[in-house]
Amino acid sequence: MVDAVSSSLVDGLYPVGQRPPLGAYLAETWRRRSFAFTLAGQRLVGSLVRNRLGMLWLVLKPLSMALIYGTIFGLILSGAARPPGFAQYVIVGTFVFEFFTGSLGSGAKSITSNAKLVQSLGFPRILLPVSTVIEQAMRMVPIVCLLYILLIAFGEPITWKWLLVIPILLLMGIFNLGVALIVARMTVVVRDVQQLIPILNRLLFYGSGILFNVDGALAHLPVALTAVHLLPTYEFIAMARDAVLSTYTVPLIAWIAAPIWAVGTLLFGVIYFWRAEARYGLSD
Repeated sequence: MVDAVSSSLVDGLYPVGQRPPLGAYLAETWRRRSFAFTLAGQRLVGSLVRNRLGMLWLVLKPLSMALIYGTIFGLILSGAARPPGFAQYVIVGTFVFEFFTGSLGSGAKSITSNAKLVQSLGFPRILLPVSTVIEQAMRMVPIVCLLYILLIAFGEPITWKWLLVIPILLLMGIFNLGVALIVARMTVVVRDVQQLIPILNRLLFYGSGILFNVDGALAHLPVALTAVHLLPTYEFIAMARDAVLSTYTVPLIAWIAAPIWAVGTLLFGVIYFWRAEARYGLSD
């Protein structure tokens, strides 16, 4: 039996129901990376062809959210809580947050919604949450294009810093993948986690300052302000705003903490997910 297991690991495979060594597991994941990209593309196309408006929904959803929330809060906010360039401020925050919320929601269901695939075939299960984040990254392409168009329409000056949006989103994608891996395993153990996802999304949506200037609103609450500045979603959104908005400057702590969040969350997520590899095929 030991010889058989060793031979299968040499071939890049491993017995179903057993957890391979982490190095072999990651090597096999990399070898099968095309599977994650193919699955992501097919899932994206499949979700769009069923709708009459097709790919337009990729931009209509975040755009409608920015319009609705921006209109409501635009009428309510005043003073220091209302940032300059309010429309652009809300659009950038809403569009960037869409990347996180999509990765979190689809990542949580990546194993449980593919139960038959998981139980039938032997492959690194990590490819499933990876494919969901890849899909969300694909969805961001037209969203980023629309973002640039809207910013130009609002008169934002085009600078070289606009190019920073891409590496910022890539860094956020690393963080999103770590989060997706964590919630994917948690959902296998406790299905109720999926019910908590919308609550967490709402909490982070408002807590990350999508619709208001947290520095102005929480200026008299330094502890709360520091807590918000340490939220990873706030940091990625703040960096994106700093890159494209002439009226916004990101706190230095965001540029320091965001990479730490991204790398730390991914490392923890990979190990946390891998440790339960043997049980995913047993999920119902």
